[in-house]
Amino acid sequence: MTSVRTELVVADAVVAGIAAWAASRVSGVVRVEPGLRGLVAGLTRAGKQLWSGYETAASEGARVSRDSDALGVQLDIAIGADRSVAAVGAAVQRAVIEVVREQTGVLVDEVMVTVVDIEPGTR
Repeated sequence: MTSVRTELVVADAVVAGIAAWAASRVSGVVRVEPGLRGLVAGLTRAGKQLWSGYETAASEGARVSRDSDALGVQLDIAIGADRSVAAVGAAVQRAVIEVVREQTGVLVDEVMVTVVDIEPGTR
């Protein structure tokens, strides 16, 4: 009997959607920011949804890059003014790595977090 080997392929858009969701759940993150790239991607996604009838995961503010076998995630976030940028950034990195692995089995090699806004009076 021969064994059949299967390979699970998870699209970058799925990884980005899960990463954005995981980041948004971290204490101190007010929102995941779409930025200009995210706005363009959102328009593209809306067009695909209209054309195909399928709904994709929201991934604004998260971008996935692949380099050889390495997978990187970039996130743009806004945090509350009473939070430490370093602490929130590190918590987002841990959450993204853990949740993406749990949900997809995909190992994220690098998570780059950019704090693009600090919201006063939020927690």
